[in-house]
Amino acid sequence: MDITTMDARTLTLLSTGSCVVLSIFFTVKLLSQHFFYWKNPKEQKAIVIIVLMAPIYAFTSFVGLLDIQGSEIFFTFLESIKECYEALAIAKFMALMYSYLNISLSKNIVPDEIKGRELHHSFPMTIFLPRKVRLEQQSLKLLKNWTWQFVVLRPVCSVLMITMQLLGWYPSWVSWIFTIILNVSVTMALYALLVFYHVFAKELAPHKPFPKFMCIKGVVFFCFWQGILLELLTAAGIIRSHHFWLDVEHIQTALQNVLVIVEMVCFSVFQQYAYHVAPYSGAGEAKFNKKNE
Repeated sequence: MDITTMDARTLTLLSTGSCVVLSIFFTVKLLSQHFFYWKNPKEQKAIVIIVLMAPIYAFTSFVGLLDIQGSEIFFTFLESIKECYEALAIAKFMALMYSYLNISLSKNIVPDEIKGRELHHSFPMTIFLPRKVRLEQQSLKLLKNWTWQFVVLRPVCSVLMITMQLLGWYPSWVSWIFTIILNVSVTMALYALLVFYHVFAKELAPHKPFPKFMCIKGVVFFCFWQGILLELLTAAGIIRSHHFWLDVEHIQTALQNVLVIVEMVCFSVFQQYAYHVAPYSGAGEAKFNKKNE
C-alpha cells in the first residue's frame, strides 16, 4: 500500500479509521481491566457507560465521513446518537459522584455530615434562585433534576428535528431554536455537576473527580465550540472547497468529523488515568497504606 499515490478521500478515511481503531483499543483495554476487577457494580457500571462515550463519538463520526454527501436527515440522526449518549454519560457521572458520597435520593439517604452546607449559585442562576442555599435533600434533588432534564430533552428534540426534516419543514431559524434550547439544557446539566463538585470537593478528593469531570466537559465543549468555529470559518470563506475533496456545502461537516475522531483518541488515552481501575484492584489502597507507613 503506497500512501503517496492515494487520493485525499482515501487517505483521510484510512487515517481516521486508524484513529477509530485506537479509540476502541484504549477503551476496550480500560473496560477489560474494570470487568476483571468487578468489585463495585454500582460505580463501575457508570464508569463503563462514561468511557464508551469516546469510541461511540469516534465511530459515528467515521460513519458520517463514509457517507459525507448523504442527506441532512442522516447527519441529524448521527448527531442525535452522539448527543443522546452524551446526555446519558452526564447523568451517569452525577450518579457516580452520588455513589462516592453514599447519597441515595431514591432511598432518602443523605449523610448527616453533608447536610446544612452552603451552596453558592452564580449568575445567571441567581436570577431565579437565591445566591446562597442550604444543602438538603431538596437542593440535591434540584441538582439531579438539572442533570436529568438534558437526558429527557435531548432525545425529544432529536425526534422532533428528524420528524420535521422528513416532513420537509425545517427552516434555518427552527434549527437555531433547537440549538439554543439544547445548549441551554446542556449548560444547566454541566452547571449542576460543577456546583456539586465545588460543594463536595474535599470529600471527593480521594476519588480524583476533576479529571473525570474534564473527560465529560472536554468532549461536550470541544465538539460544540469547534463546530461553531468551523461554521464561521466556512461562512467567511476562510475554509474553501479546494482544501478538501468536498464542496463547500459538506466541508464543514467533514472537518468536524475528522477533528472529533482525532480528539476521541486523546480522550480515550486520558480516560486511562481519569477512570483507572486501581481503586477496585486494590492497588490504590495498597499505595495509600504504604504512604501512611
